[in-house]
Amino acid sequence: MHMMNPFALRTRRHKGQRLAVLMLSVAVLAAIPASALMAQGGMAQGGGRQPYTVVESGRSFAALQDAVNAIGDGAGTIRIEPGVYRDCAVQQAGDVGFVAQVHGQTVFDGAACEGKATIVARGRATRVEGLIFQNIRVPDANGSGIRLEHGNLTVRQSWFRDSEQGILSADDPASTVLIEQSTFSRLGRCDRGLSCAHSVYFGDYGSVTIRRSRFEAGRGGHYVKARAGRVEVTQSSFDDTGGRTTNYMIDLPAGATGKIADNVFVQGADKENYSAFIAVAAEGRAHSAAGLSIAGNDARFAPGISRSSAFVADWSGDALAIGTNALGAGLTKFEKR
Repeated sequence: MHMMNPFALRTRRHKGQRLAVLMLSVAVLAAIPASALMAQGGMAQGGGRQPYTVVESGRSFAALQDAVNAIGDGAGTIRIEPGVYRDCAVQQAGDVGFVAQVHGQTVFDGAACEGKATIVARGRATRVEGLIFQNIRVPDANGSGIRLEHGNLTVRQSWFRDSEQGILSADDPASTVLIEQSTFSRLGRCDRGLSCAHSVYFGDYGSVTIRRSRFEAGRGGHYVKARAGRVEVTQSSFDDTGGRTTNYMIDLPAGATGKIADNVFVQGADKENYSAFIAVAAEGRAHSAAGLSIAGNDARFAPGISRSSAFVADWSGDALAIGTNALGAGLTKFEKR
């Protein structure tokens, strides 16, 4: 699966060009093949198939957990054949890669280990490439494609959709998260009297980096919520036009340094909270936000919406570095709260 970077086309600040970039991002950043919607092939159970192969040893397994256990505390990559799988695994240790043989044609549908997620990761490092996670729901309403409890996480060219959350993490200040060229669709919730879920929610990690990815049509909560001390979100799109009862596009509730740059934001009509696009330290200042750079972004309301909102709302009191951003009608650059 190859995804173009529409933001490479963004060479001038002409209004018409910015809108063209937005439309292109809608079509391109979610460019996982349509065939993946109806992927057929090896099922995790039955049929005698051994769809999970540990690349380093060449051994194949019928269950994802068996492949993970075979790697153990070592390092290895599990290559997964195309198909729709109702399977999950817990990574207790080691450095494990979960990689689709054909990007966009391996779908994990609905299964959650430990009542948490399709992949529960608490090893040294976890790498996910080319996979689709969908329809994940659990009793505590935090069903996720990935539950990250410890270690570094890298996600590339993957799609999280129609679940309670895409990725949810615990705290691990010594580790990092990197997400590239991935799509998060129809995720999040704020119902059943439980705490909200979000498209992605990271605890107190060392850093969270999101590049060239797409967030769309949220179903509650925030699109990106991160308590990490350093956060970078760049060259990504946030399309809230199909969202329902959503909140902020980016929420840094404990404060953070880093940068938010060269993204496109469109706020839709159906909001639980439309008062800001980006929120800094709304729940307290555990980390300094001094020097947090927010520049080169394009933000506006969806067509037909007339309201007022702040592009950046800040509770930290730190000196943010807010540069030039293209803001649509009704948006103010900054608001201290």
